[in-house]
Amino acid sequence: MAQERRMKILQAVVEDYIRTQEPVSSSGVASRHHIAVSSATVRNDMASLEDEGYLIKPHTSAGRIPSEKGYRYFVDQLSTIVPLSRPQRRAIEDFLKGSVSIDDVLHRSARLLAQITGQVAVVATPAITRSSLRRCEFIRLGTDTILTVIITDTGGVEQRTLTSSLARRDDFLSCLTQVVNSYCCNLSLRHSAQALQVHQQIILRDCLQAMDPKDPADIRRLSAAVRDCISHLVSIFEDLAHDSESYSLYTTGAAQLAHERHSQVENIASLLDALEEQIVIMHLMDNLAAAAQESGGTGVGVAIGSETHSPELLHTAIVTAGYGLAHPDSDSLNPDYPSASDQDKIDEHDSIAFVGSIGPTHMDYRMTMSAVQAVAQYLTRYLTDRS
Repeated sequence: MAQERRMKILQAVVEDYIRTQEPVSSSGVASRHHIAVSSATVRNDMASLEDEGYLIKPHTSAGRIPSEKGYRYFVDQLSTIVPLSRPQRRAIEDFLKGSVSIDDVLHRSARLLAQITGQVAVVATPAITRSSLRRCEFIRLGTDTILTVIITDTGGVEQRTLTSSLARRDDFLSCLTQVVNSYCCNLSLRHSAQALQVHQQIILRDCLQAMDPKDPADIRRLSAAVRDCISHLVSIFEDLAHDSESYSLYTTGAAQLAHERHSQVENIASLLDALEEQIVIMHLMDNLAAAAQESGGTGVGVAIGSETHSPELLHTAIVTAGYGLAHPDSDSLNPDYPSASDQDKIDEHDSIAFVGSIGPTHMDYRMTMSAVQAVAQYLTRYLTDRS
């Protein structure tokens, strides 16, 4: 009973400090939260919470503030996220539905999230490593150069060049476009590379039929050129499938966070330094979103202070969630394609990117988690409707 009361008092202290950013007194907790004990008992419980590491007593104040451990307990008790109100959700949809492209909707999402939370918003573009191939085009650039244009189901476009003596053959380029899209459409890039290897002989046969060589020497020469072209294309798909920097980040809101009444200059400077290191932020938020998804809870991950494992983020908290749905590779479109296990069909994560908010450890966790979740859900619906 006493422990349950102490934890209720801890939650009250966290809520009050988030609201005021002022040390919280025992009398204030007793009067504002209707704790059915005396102020002296509340004071003793707060002293016990301090001994247990949940609260800190600033030396200049009689009140107490939450520690990192206190914030963690508070967040862990939020087993469900209270959704934004209907007007708030409608405002989000109204703001975002005028977007003209995937880049536009992601940029708008970052701006909107920053406005809602008053913190730094981070929105990652869909990772090509988790996207599926929608279409591939081959365009002659020069006598021996082919431009490969790869379009994914999330709207991503990648361009790569390959050198081939077949670049001048329109019949080859037309056939290659047809067979690659036939065997690779709706597959991840990793499985697209495997499909090209599995079907190499069929692709070779179809391309030779399209070019219709008569002389045995021409057949051997063209066969070698087709195999070389397929090999280069496999390498392109594999390189893209393992691109560790496949995300781009939209970030905004640092300026308004810097003008927050209780912001400390040194903490903001450290946060800005961390934002410059996009790879660090990318991996941190990506892993946090994935862990939250795998836990089966709210789907929203929170890292507080030292949990970020980054000195620059020691005085900040990060809230993030994945968005979008990675599509399993469809074996039914390619009956000769070797079956993959369910574990292999979706690579590591079910989402294709993430959205998040970075702010001080005294952020309004309930509101921030609700806002991040709402924006992530909207982006998931947006991408689903486009596919």
